[in-house]
Amino acid sequence: MTIGSPDSSRFLEDPVSRGQEQVVRRICARVAGPLTGRDINVAGLPLGGVEIWLDNPRHRWRLYHGMARELRLAGWHTEPGPDRLLLLGWSPVCLSHRARMLGAALSGRLADFDRTSFAAVMIAIRLRHEGLPAARLPAEVVSRCRDALRWPARLADLDGLERRSTLEPIRLRLAQVAGLESKVSRRCAEHLALASRVARTVAGGVPPARSRASGPRAGLTERMVCVSVPNRASAAPAALDPGAAR
Repeated sequence: MTIGSPDSSRFLEDPVSRGQEQVVRRICARVAGPLTGRDINVAGLPLGGVEIWLDNPRHRWRLYHGMARELRLAGWHTEPGPDRLLLLGWSPVCLSHRARMLGAALSGRLADFDRTSFAAVMIAIRLRHEGLPAARLPAEVVSRCRDALRWPARLADLDGLERRSTLEPIRLRLAQVAGLESKVSRRCAEHLALASRVARTVAGGVPPARSRASGPRAGLTERMVCVSVPNRASAAPAALDPGAAR
């Protein structure tokens, strides 16, 4: 592919940094899973770029394509081969695709806080019934909600990566992507903070306070939290006053 074409990718001009190798390894390890992830090898190419290969041939072709999909989503041009995967630099097309996906996340899943609340309630109730200690409940709920959102892991993979280019169009796309990633990161943090609050409510057994104005309009998630926590009387009920009965 030539540099001047719309779909062009570019070899990195400098030797691959250790930071980039670590990022590529993290992305590939997440796709491969905890067992196969230990067999991933990453090395720089003489003219720039990275090659990735697996020591274990099992499911190699499927894993290479899964890794290539996630690396393209990060903005790189990749070429899977029969025995290794090549990463050949930034791609304008892949960076534009990443920008579209980040924008879609902001207007789609990350705009739906009710879905996160509902998921947090259901996860917390299930874990509580399974006997998970209350002290561990919020962290476990947040962890599972983080996995469901997917973007927190994808953004964490890029930690420490220096993204640069000598081409102005690539630099502009990188800047656009960085701005969208910042928004997605903040939105994900808001979702996870909400999941933590819901989990703490379920773990503590105290329904959330409801204002008189909310009345029957209480949201589905709030009602689920209210019915999911046990009723705990603060004191024994007082004896009825015989006169009061009359």
